[in-house]
This record gives sequence, structure tokens and C-alpha cells, in this order.
Amino acid sequence: VQLQASGGGVAQAGGSLRLSCAGSGRTFREYAMGWFRQGPGKDREFVAQITWDGGVTYYTDSVTGRFTISRDNAKNAVYLEMTNLQPEDTAVYYCAANALLTHGTSWEYWGQGTLVTVSS
Repeated sequence: VQLQASGGGVAQAGGSLRLSCAGSGRTFREYAMGWFRQGPGKDREFVAQITWDGGVTYYTDSVTGRFTISRDNAKNAVYLEMTNLQPEDTAVYYCAANALLTHGTSWEYWGQGTLVTVSS
């Protein structure tokens, strides 16, 4: 599975952005998908994940209620809708694919990152 993330940019605090991740390969729909981020000087961290069918989602506490992960298997795509953005959300965001939902960052496939910058 090859993944390509897009949609990053600059937003003001309180604003919104929508990230997209395009996947290739007929098996895309078989994989759980996740979004991760790495802020300046920080380790990569989990943000959100979704099962292969979109039926189950998990979020890290700091984004719960503000971010929404979704997927469209017909388009081989996964999305991260980010609202009420805060400066601490500034990071490079990565999408990833794995056979199963899993905690941590040991996912099998990774896309390149897309930078999100939130100004106060």
C-alpha cells in the first residue's frame, strides 16, 4: 500500500483544515488507517485511527471532539477533519495503514507528511 497525504497548510487558532490521504492498491480497503503527527522537537504521536470498514474510530484525548477521521474505500481515501485548531496542533501529519488497529506507532505503511501550522 502506498499512501500520500495532502491538505496541510496554515490556519489561525480556532480555524479548520481537512487532511486527505490517498492510497493505492486494491487491498486498501482491507487495512485499518491512522493519522499521526510529529510536532517540533517532539516524538511522533498517535492522533486517530479507523477500522477497515469505518465502523470503529479512536482518538487521542487532546483531539477528541475537535478532529474526525473518516474513510471512503471506493476512493481509496482517508480523511482527517480538524476543527477548532490550536497552536499545539502544529505538526507534520502522517497517514498510515496497518492490518489491525494498534496502539503506538508501529504501523506497517506510512505516507509522507503534510505540515499543519496553527498561528495564535
